[in-house]
Amino acid sequence: MSDSRDFFVHDRAICESSTIGAGSRVWAFAHVLPNARIGAECNICDNVFVENDVIIGDRVTLKCGVQVWDGITIEDDVFVGPNVTFTNDKFPRSKVYPEAFSRTIIRKGASLGANSTILPGIIVGTSAMIGAGAVVTKSVPPNAIVVGNPAKIIGYVDAKPTDGALVENPVKVGKSDVYPCGVTLHRMMEAVDMRGSLSVGECGKDVPFEVKRYFLVTNVPTAETRGEHAHRECHQFLVAVKGTVHVVADNGKHRQEFVLDNHTLGLFLPAMTWGIQYKYSADAVLLVFASEHYMADDYIRDYDQFLIEKKQQAVSPE
Repeated sequence: MSDSRDFFVHDRAICESSTIGAGSRVWAFAHVLPNARIGAECNICDNVFVENDVIIGDRVTLKCGVQVWDGITIEDDVFVGPNVTFTNDKFPRSKVYPEAFSRTIIRKGASLGANSTILPGIIVGTSAMIGAGAVVTKSVPPNAIVVGNPAKIIGYVDAKPTDGALVENPVKVGKSDVYPCGVTLHRMMEAVDMRGSLSVGECGKDVPFEVKRYFLVTNVPTAETRGEHAHRECHQFLVAVKGTVHVVADNGKHRQEFVLDNHTLGLFLPAMTWGIQYKYSADAVLLVFASEHYMADDYIRDYDQFLIEKKQQAVSPE
């Protein structure tokens, strides 16, 4: 047991580091090397090995059988399941060492399922969920749920309605009620006869702003994700003119998923909404109308920065 230290070390553990936060616990047969840094209230379970160039935040759980190698940072409130495998060298050879190990970062609040494998040099985003046995070969966006080998995104944490069903599309022409995440769905006018179908929308009315720009997104592999950003000033209006696209909208407090599967259905994303598009069908064509010309500094591409600016927006005087 520990002596005067304010963290606990089991009699059968080897803890060579003194940089361990208050309330942390190191259990039997764990081995922590001298230069490792471990935060407060962590739980280092049986048979865990922590190498030197490792930074572990507060309230992290490392379940049994985990090895955390040089070059790995695990931020606050991360759960690492049993036998999760970290790697730090893409091309390992015995007794051949790289000049520097690739830095792998597990962002705050993420969870890594049992027996998942994390390849070197990637970032697992804030609050992401890695499924059991997944092989993560590239960086994972914030809040994404990934499974499989190689790991693919199958959803986003808290993005579905509470009953688990997809959000219903409006049946009448015009906009629906505002959803908790701050977006609105719009049903466009459609004329159908034996000569074909015509769908129409008016800018400033059906599309609720004057359009300054449009772009089309096509030929997206079904495993890929687009968007993953917010705009400070620009409003957007999305229509899947062909195929199906899933859209996640997040206003910093609420996150919901919508399915655009009809050319008469439009989704309005106001400025300061974090937007993600994924699960493109093979034939999907997404049309996006924008209220502003392209401005590089209008984009927020980091989710944590988006949350900071949303909080600032909420407290700033009108």
